[in-house]
Formats: sequence, structure tokens, C-alpha cells
Amino acid sequence: MEFYNLIDKIVSDNKAHSKWLNTLSFMENAGARKISACEHPTKVNLIQLKHACEEHRHAYYLKKQIGKINAEWCKTYESNELLAPTATRQYLHALDVKACKYLHTHFDLTKEELKYAAYLFVTYAIEVRADELYPVYQEVLNKTNSKVMVKSIILEEEGHLEEMIHQLDEFSENWKPHAEKVIEIEKDLHINWVNAITEEVMKPDYA
Repeated sequence: MEFYNLIDKIVSDNKAHSKWLNTLSFMENAGARKISACEHPTKVNLIQLKHACEEHRHAYYLKKQIGKINAEWCKTYESNELLAPTATRQYLHALDVKACKYLHTHFDLTKEELKYAAYLFVTYAIEVRADELYPVYQEVLNKTNSKVMVKSIILEEEGHLEEMIHQLDEFSENWKPHAEKVIEIEKDLHINWVNAITEEVMKPDYA
């Protein structure tokens, strides 16, 4: 409920809402770039290409949605155009670094294999989060009769999660306890991110 209230507060303020969309766009774009960075030089499968493509498209779609509020706002990913920019920029990078450390400790992997494992587990954790975040956001958008919509992203993220589970099944039959550990790491980072956004938008003088 706390997260719902935060999104409700954000959506009620056009400037904050624009920054929220831009922040989500930034994170989708960062995710797409991370996926591409994890690619093997030659052994790139169709699912990886699909994920990178769709995450880039989500970034583009969210950025375009800002135009429904004010086409002159949030044209870049500069810090003043993001919510909680420091926490936002650190979120995915910190998850990647911490997940890599965990996976390196628990699996005997080459450098390239570790990159691929990180792609699997980090993307899985992010898709689990997306499956929680976007429906709450859409619920608030529906309630406020907003022109902004994220329904198409919700459908694609659900598909991504299924694909990640399939890939993790192929990676290791014992992947679930390790995925839970990565999800725990993500949860802490998510809490920090949400707290940083809350602190920013709940300021009495926020505008």
C-alpha cells in the first residue's frame, strides 16, 4: 500500500510524473545495455536479442509517454530530469556487481559464463520486480484516468519472466535458491531506491 500511495502522489503532480516516466525509461534503457554487455562475442541466442530489443523499446515507449504530459519536459537523462538520480543510477549497477560476486562464489564459471549467469539471474530478479511495479502503476493510471498507459509493458514483462525461468532451468536444475538470494539483494536495493524517491517527492517544497 505504501508503494501505491507513493505512485499516487507522483501521478498527481505532472512534473513528478514526467520524471517518474523518465526514471523508468532510464532504467529500462540501462537494463537493455546491461543485457547487451553480457552477450558472448559469438554465442548470442535469440532470447537475449529479443530482451535487449524489447527493453530498449520500453525505454523509448516510456519516454514517448512523457509527451502526453508535457513534450518539453525530460528530454534527456540528466540528473535534474530523474527522480532520486543517484539511487536510480546505482540501482542496476549495484545489483549486477553484487549478483556477480554471489554467483562467482557459488558457481565455477569462466568470465564469459559468469557474465551470462549474471544476465540470467539479474534479469530474472528485475522481471520479478517489474511484475510487481508496473501493475501498481497502471492501477493508479486507471484510477486517475491518465492518458499514460503501461499495459503493453506489463504483458511483455510477463513474457520475459517466463522466458527467464526457461533459461534458468537450462542453466542449472538448482537455480531457484540462488535466484532467491539475488532477489533478496534486489529487494534491499529496491527499498533504498523507493525510500530515496519518497524522500524527494514528499518534501513540502517539492515541485
